[in-house]
Amino acid sequence: MEDWDNATTLTEFVLVGFSRQPHVRATLFVLFLVMYTITVAGNGLIVLLIAVDSHLHTPMYFFLSNLSFIDVCYVTTSVPQMLAHCFTDKAIIPRARCFAQMSIGLFLGVAECLLLAVMAYDRFVAICSPLHYSLIMSQKVCIVLAISLWLSSFLLTIVPFFSMQARLCGRNVVNHFTCEVQAVLKLACSDTQANGLSMLITSVFTLLLPFAFILLTYGRIGLAVLRIRSAEGRGKALSTCGSHLAVVGIFYGTALAGYLKPQAKTFTDQEKIVAVFYGVVTPMFNPLIYSLRNRDVKGALWRLVGRKVEK
Repeated sequence: MEDWDNATTLTEFVLVGFSRQPHVRATLFVLFLVMYTITVAGNGLIVLLIAVDSHLHTPMYFFLSNLSFIDVCYVTTSVPQMLAHCFTDKAIIPRARCFAQMSIGLFLGVAECLLLAVMAYDRFVAICSPLHYSLIMSQKVCIVLAISLWLSSFLLTIVPFFSMQARLCGRNVVNHFTCEVQAVLKLACSDTQANGLSMLITSVFTLLLPFAFILLTYGRIGLAVLRIRSAEGRGKALSTCGSHLAVVGIFYGTALAGYLKPQAKTFTDQEKIVAVFYGVVTPMFNPLIYSLRNRDVKGALWRLVGRKVEK
């Protein structure tokens, strides 16, 4: 990140955001506040339920707690700042905080990509090898998988990010509502082709390959489900995968639209909307999908409420 640090004339960035109209800002403030509250409360509740309820101490819910933790951290890196900037005419963010926001956001985004692939593998083993599930997905294996995905996320994002070669010479107006790496790179006055190629290659390993693995895994799961003779058995197998498939579809659909496409010279309003979906909307949907469609989570919630009432 040598050239980043040489940009001594830049001490801060100005974020354009969505609109300069006060009534639009007020509407966005209420909308983002509600979404942020639902995201933190919903994901926080899932982490709490999985921690305190022994019925949820299984590999699937262990990885789900990791997903909820990622979602809370991800929205917290950007949404509180977005809310504060709704009341300012000039949204300014210091350079150090901007770089921290970019690196942490990339790290958490890649961690979620890899985690969704691990969760797909867990469902594959549960449905295709149910008799060996407890042996294959033992507690030790789950911990190793979790540590591996967090470490891989660090190596695939933080290391390449700090090795980027991009010189920022004076322009500091970022056409985005947060410090997003693609939007900031558009301010560079040096050639960023190498950086763009590096990001594309990283996106293949962090987005395309995990997504392909998930599709292949669920293809195998689908074949296994078709071999189940009883309708009840097929319904139970599909219900355990439905929530995960919904989350995968929403997250990967928006993330692939944002990162695996040719980059224009300027960041468009359409790209901002896509960024809202994978950065704010998807983390809000995750707890809703898993709680509304999952009997185990709803049962754990009622047991927790019952304990509170008794006490």
